Amino acid sequence: MVAKTPQPKVRDRRTGEIATDAETGAKLMTVDVMFAANDEVEILSVTVPESGISGDLTMGTPAALTGLVARPWENEFNGQKRHGIAFRAVAVTSLATTGSKAA
Repeated sequence: MVAKTPQPKVRDRRTGEIATDAETGAKLMTVDVMFAANDEVEILSVTVPESGISGDLTMGTPAALTGLVARPWENEFNGQKRHGIAFRAVAVTSLATTGSKAA
């Protein structure tokens, strides 16, 4: 289920530069989705090419994630190590018109 409408992914917060896909040059967007499993709920921020967003993705819209991949990352900034998991999908599609449940 969509938790926050798609937003442009910012590459550099100081300049406001929007992130693009290194291979295709496509503008990247982030979509926050709610994922529920085993009586727990998490909000995941998923990166997707702008062309991969279809349907009206407003808060609460059931959605399908196509080609979802999770990649661990780690970096060091000012002597501090940070790590996490980055989520990327080929497409995020609204399921509101199909009447199906979110994946």
